Amino acid sequence: MYVQLIITATAGLIALAVAALFAFEVMKADTGTAGMQSVAAAIKEGAIAFIKRQYSTIAVLALLVAVLIFAVFSFTGNTELAWHTAVAFLFGAFFSGLAGIIGMWVSVHANLRSAAAARTSLGKAVKIALRGGAVSGLTIVSLSLLGVAIIFTLLGANPQETPFVIVGFGFGASFIALFAQLGGGIYTKAADVGADLVGKVEAGIPEDDPRNPAVIADLVGDNVGDCAGRGADLFESTVAENIGAMILGVALFPIFGVNGVLFPLVAGSFGLLATIIGILSVTEKDGNNPDPMRGLNKGYYVTAFISMILFYVAVTWFLGNIWFFYAGLVGVGLSLVFVYITQYYTDSKYRPVQSIAKASVTGAATNIITGLSVAFETTGVSAIAISIALLLSYKLGEMSGVANGGLYGTAMATMGMLAPCAYILAMDTFGPIVDNAGGIVEMSGQNEETNRRIAILDSAGNTTKALTKGYAVGSAALSAFLLFNAYMTDITKLTGKAFEVVNLAQIPVFVGALLGAMLVFLFTSLAIRAVGETAQYIITEVRLQFKNPGILKGTVKPDYARCVDITTKGALKNMILPGTLVVLFPIIIGYLLKYEAMAAFLMVATIVGLLLALVLNNGGGAWDNVKKFIESGEYGGKGSEAHKAAVVGDTVGDPFKDTAGPSLHVLVKLLATITLVFAALYI
Repeated sequence: MYVQLIITATAGLIALAVAALFAFEVMKADTGTAGMQSVAAAIKEGAIAFIKRQYSTIAVLALLVAVLIFAVFSFTGNTELAWHTAVAFLFGAFFSGLAGIIGMWVSVHANLRSAAAARTSLGKAVKIALRGGAVSGLTIVSLSLLGVAIIFTLLGANPQETPFVIVGFGFGASFIALFAQLGGGIYTKAADVGADLVGKVEAGIPEDDPRNPAVIADLVGDNVGDCAGRGADLFESTVAENIGAMILGVALFPIFGVNGVLFPLVAGSFGLLATIIGILSVTEKDGNNPDPMRGLNKGYYVTAFISMILFYVAVTWFLGNIWFFYAGLVGVGLSLVFVYITQYYTDSKYRPVQSIAKASVTGAATNIITGLSVAFETTGVSAIAISIALLLSYKLGEMSGVANGGLYGTAMATMGMLAPCAYILAMDTFGPIVDNAGGIVEMSGQNEETNRRIAILDSAGNTTKALTKGYAVGSAALSAFLLFNAYMTDITKLTGKAFEVVNLAQIPVFVGALLGAMLVFLFTSLAIRAVGETAQYIITEVRLQFKNPGILKGTVKPDYARCVDITTKGALKNMILPGTLVVLFPIIIGYLLKYEAMAAFLMVATIVGLLLALVLNNGGGAWDNVKKFIESGEYGGKGSEAHKAAVVGDTVGDPFKDTAGPSLHVLVKLLATITLVFAALYI
């Protein structure tokens, strides 16, 4: 066995063992009062019910796609490749689904324990929530690395041939991630919109008020959207990055041999080990202050620093060329830049959120106009940052003196950015854990001090979720470029001719580019519409239940389960069309217009998808924090006209930042893996 695979297996197993220890630590923590346990049980029951139904639906779709893959490759006369690709697809789909389920499972257990800890110590609550998130982060990234290593070994372990076969694994991971993110996003935002509009605006009751029939569905949504969905999202990000970089490594086989092909697995493995150190560096003392983000940021910086030390070791050991280490540093730098960009545009300390809050004084219309302006503005500095990172990493790769070193330099930047991925995922899962903890505290009627602590936690959780979305867009940008070049390499291999130019002056190629841009907007439209349609079911149900005067008086318990069931059915029904469109449309276009048009389709869809994701993520995040900024007492505080306008703006932003935006991260990589898998059809 190659030493790189041994390193990957060892690091993956160590990370899984540490994740198990963290899970044990979380599970043995205090579970609080009977009231807290009752609320948490309802959240857990709803989340499990949704996940079972969602993954049952996705499993059927995955089997149909596997049959399609087998049929297509059998039609081309390559039965062995048909079997290999179909099996790799199912393997990737299974691991991706498992990643999402693990993310959700951790959250529905850590939320109660974090809420219980908040009764006595803010630092303890932060530690439990982060350790809970770390279980998800370490497990998911371990599964992605182990999965690629296992399928690489099972399908022959030929460093010059196998990377082109295992793209089916990446396609399976992306396929599940899209539906998990899309279905979970529709669910969480439909419930959130329904709960806010009827509860806050119409009935005038607080957020997470136990009298609101949709509040449990809303809390369930945090788990199935932000945890299960984002877990599958970042799982497929690491898988896609590894496979894309391995394919580029094949072009450098005469120079680096197997080291260049399997280096991505080593880099990811070292990143896992760095994450363990970063998580352990965040102690209870770090979290026990008015701003838990200090401790969380400390852990991130420790992770990034250790990652780069280990990245240097890996480059020196396997590649022996310092310029590729410098290219990796560019990726780390880009991740930091995206964190700060996201924070600037979504944190109430800064001009963008404050400008939207000020506009809210004159009503919902000006809130939305200013919010959209801020959302579009975010693309400027973000696109410049991505451009500089790509140009700089490409130049550093060229300075290595290696043929095709420029492209491999961009691969190194991608690896550098994804090195601390497990820690970022831990921070992301931290968000819904503490959000749920806030709901549990509110609904179980805890004292003022506990509510104060949980409000601090919730604020930190909102920040970590926003930062993770920014990181996901940045990593998607680098991964997508990497996969685009992997597609060019694959076409070169299939045709025997260098494929280096995409000529937009040719009508079929231009049409391919146009249709690629169109698909992004059409998918976004369908995703947002799905939230609106599902939210209508919830709004109708909550209004109907509020007709019983005993519910608002607090003497009659609302029917939470009915809202959970309605949201589940609506989300699963409305995710089918946009998800199926994304899978089938590029296959048809590529088959009809051929490989160069498909390259244009992929190129333009990637660019448009990334920019639109920035608009949706940052715009939605800004609207969310405008509402919280006003609720803190600014511009009249809760119940003011500005607050009502901010709630409307937040409602518009909800499907932006938690449904369509995150789904676009997956979309651009899914399109790339589809083109890689079906490249032979486009010749």
